Amino acid sequence: MLEDYEITIGLEVHAQLATNTKIFCGCKNEFGAEPNTHTCPVCLGLPGTLPVLNEQAVEYIIKAGLALDCEIATFSKFDRKNYFYPDLPKAYQISQFDLPFCEAGEIDIQVDDEDHEIGITRIHLEEDAGKLTHAGDISNADSSLVDYNRVGTPLIEIVSEPDMKSPQQAVAYLKKLKSILEYIGVSDCEMSEGSLRADANLSIAPNGSEELGTKTELKNMNSFKAIEKALTYEAKRQEKLLDKGEEIVQGTRTWDDEAGKTLALREKEEAHDYRYFPEPDLVPVIVKDSWIKGIKNTIPALPDERKEQYVEEFGIPEYDAEVITADRELADFFEAVVAKFDDAKEVSNWVMGEFSRLLNENEVTPANVEFAPADLAKLLEMKEEDVISSKIAKKVFEKMFNTGQDPETIVEEEGLKQISDSSELEEIVEGVLEDNQSAVEDYKGGNKNVIGFFVGQTMQATQGKANPQKVKELLREKLEE
Repeated sequence: MLEDYEITIGLEVHAQLATNTKIFCGCKNEFGAEPNTHTCPVCLGLPGTLPVLNEQAVEYIIKAGLALDCEIATFSKFDRKNYFYPDLPKAYQISQFDLPFCEAGEIDIQVDDEDHEIGITRIHLEEDAGKLTHAGDISNADSSLVDYNRVGTPLIEIVSEPDMKSPQQAVAYLKKLKSILEYIGVSDCEMSEGSLRADANLSIAPNGSEELGTKTELKNMNSFKAIEKALTYEAKRQEKLLDKGEEIVQGTRTWDDEAGKTLALREKEEAHDYRYFPEPDLVPVIVKDSWIKGIKNTIPALPDERKEQYVEEFGIPEYDAEVITADRELADFFEAVVAKFDDAKEVSNWVMGEFSRLLNENEVTPANVEFAPADLAKLLEMKEEDVISSKIAKKVFEKMFNTGQDPETIVEEEGLKQISDSSELEEIVEGVLEDNQSAVEDYKGGNKNVIGFFVGQTMQATQGKANPQKVKELLREKLEE
């Protein structure tokens, strides 16, 4: 991407865990409630309150660690990370410093047909802060409102090694990470709701340099598109500065999507001193091997394993398998259809084509569609048996998607069965030829391609219900007489 410089990127990804309650209290862990309605003295840090650790949050971080090939610590503890900010009512965050639950993992990604292994330094468990709503742009807002509902939400922070060398690799890593977390069910990863967000550290250095350049940190990006744009812009911004002989100032920046550029939030010459010390109100956590083994047994087949299965067992192309397995719900839907209709390639074509198109247009997920996978299997069976044409199948499928009706009912009620009866088609074909005598002369004069025109005219005359193969056969018979 840069001609004379090498990019180095590391990501710190925050994922909210999908527990029923918060990490240290009984408040609901729920998005979208009225501001400041899911709070209590514990998560607000009022004097005299004590935290109680949510066991499911620990189970979920261990599950994430195992899915990401991490080493799981059998002894871990919590620490206080001290800093002042309006969305942090206690003026400290219960987090983990030197003894996190998970260390030394990895994720394998593929970009431009090249495989890359991205190391994971650590995964630690902490409580989330509140949410600030700014009156204006974050860099120059006149005022801000704070909602403490998110305070105390269990959060895992996944810290990568600085192994990514392009914005595209960073996006591929984040997509793969999101997919894995969704597969194991520890987070809904709704980026639009802040359940998954990323901070990126980026630096550039001259090609061949043994030392990394000065890094800048891009904060709280919550879409793949924004992350790729922000990293691309920041790399080029740093390139321009170095080309002019200027220094990169270490600091924190934000991405302004409207302006299409990063903006400085604050400069920091050295890392923050958070004055970490062990959390005095929580005992260390001892994780038994038997518990780790039990959690490991609950991990389903992950995207890479499923992808391999689809290629080897179902015989679909690697690209199809990668697209489908990236989304667990889509993969579940695909498998359910294949269980009823055994042409996996035909199923993958529909899942990646018409089905994905309608999902995107209607902003719904595969698990929330109105019809069952068996209905799509039945539709494909009807198409294969020439009950309906390919064109009609798409029309029926869209109605299935919008209404939840089964395909047989739609075809019957709307009279969409394919016309395959030769005697019925013969009359229509003769009419088409009669109305297009000049095209008939063209055909007889040697232009055999004109038969496509006749097929189209016949399909139009039958509103797409004619069997195109039968139509073509009849046309050839009539034209060769």
